[in-house]
Amino acid sequence: MTVDVQWAADALLTAYRTRQPISPIAARFADAPLSTAYEIALAQVESWVKDGDVVKGHKVGLASRAIQRQMNVDQPDFGHLTAEMFHLEHQPIPADTFIQPRIEPEVAFVLAKPLRGPGVTVAEAAAAVDFCLPALEIVDSRIQDWQIGIFDTVADNASSGGVVLGSRPVRLADVDLRLAGCTLHVNGELIATGAGGAVLGSPLNALVWLANTVGPLGVTLEPGHVVLPGSMTKAVPIAPGDAVVADIAGVGSVTAVLAGKEDR
Repeated sequence: MTVDVQWAADALLTAYRTRQPISPIAARFADAPLSTAYEIALAQVESWVKDGDVVKGHKVGLASRAIQRQMNVDQPDFGHLTAEMFHLEHQPIPADTFIQPRIEPEVAFVLAKPLRGPGVTVAEAAAAVDFCLPALEIVDSRIQDWQIGIFDTVADNASSGGVVLGSRPVRLADVDLRLAGCTLHVNGELIATGAGGAVLGSPLNALVWLANTVGPLGVTLEPGHVVLPGSMTKAVPIAPGDAVVADIAGVGSVTAVLAGKEDR
């Protein structure tokens, strides 16, 4: 690990710990390939695992054109999901867990079989899925004011923050995820709408992309792991006290509650 990679990983780990964002790091890596940003992210994951956390899955970020336009990037990325990122539906999530949270509705895949690329096909990916769940991903950035390009967000573990899963499993064969419409309500107000087709044409395509991207890095998508394929709408800022409901046709609904002052 180079000195610069260690410096960046330490800076981001400190931001997690203190809840104080840092300035963008990309300028220090102007000539570095994107693989260097993934090295920075993996160094943080290794630190968390060393401290007792456990990898429970992966996420695909920046998978829809809406999110890519919002974040000013032109390609997907991926991050790791650890046990500490998962929160129960309807249960208040401590607001001080995050720095500048936004929320995204997604269809979560839970795997029954391992997937490892390169060369994974849509057929193999579909066969590996045990069931789907409606999900809300809380994305967060350790970079001040979300001033991120692709290098910064990749280094920051794809801006991962938290995950809330619904509790009603649905078989992949029972829903056409390409056509599944989605509504996102915050405090009872309709904030955004979308559909599964916004996610690389289908959320299943995002699973294929992930398996084939992480495989050459020596990573296997494991049975029981959760994969978040990407948001069906734009990312929406949330604040303490907010209640968020995503309803995905054919998949179900999921509710996330960010604790307010009265919950402390």
